[in-house]
Amino acid sequence: MKLWLRNVEAVAPVYRHVPIFTPATSQLQPPGRPSKPPGDVRTADLELARRCQTGDAGAFEELYRQHAGRLYSLVLRMAGSAHEAEDLLQEVFLQAHRKLASFRGESSLGTWLYRLGMNYCLDYLRGKQARMGRATESLEEEGIVEPAVPAPVVPTAISRMDLERAIARLPQGCRAAFLLHDVEGFEHHEVAAMLGVSEGTSKSQVHKARMKLRAMLRA
Repeated sequence: MKLWLRNVEAVAPVYRHVPIFTPATSQLQPPGRPSKPPGDVRTADLELARRCQTGDAGAFEELYRQHAGRLYSLVLRMAGSAHEAEDLLQEVFLQAHRKLASFRGESSLGTWLYRLGMNYCLDYLRGKQARMGRATESLEEEGIVEPAVPAPVVPTAISRMDLERAIARLPQGCRAAFLLHDVEGFEHHEVAAMLGVSEGTSKSQVHKARMKLRAMLRA
């Protein structure tokens, strides 16, 4: 049994009734885009969050089905690996279960989940980068790092795969802002709130991402 599933059973027995998300269940993603909710949506979100907190398995399954698909797409692009994305998604929903009491309805429940998911991904990637840095340093000290061999340049038409690879090479901040704004369709003020930056920084990061992507795809 995966570690995340053991953790789920330890902290929230209701998760046993929630389907495990995999790429094959991507049909779960709902239409539309989460944003600042009108009154009726805010009320529904607050009620769903309240039901989840009381241990209502059906409520958490509803939350999961509504948002797992789009969250998985975002996490996959951030992590760059389907295996890591599946584990990260489950951890995001574990975090959501623990922190639902902090949801106040100031944004939609979907936007709140996106913010939670993005922050978790960024923390995970920073930790991974730090671990890789320490490993590289230890190898350099041993003098066994081989010089990088430049990849052959093969002119090809720009494809979805080319774009996905290029996105994966973006710096974390640029990648996060670009995915949230250009791919997921959030406004800059929403992206800024999710990433904890100013609206101007969001615009700058998206611009930098576009420039870097153009350069990489033309190379």
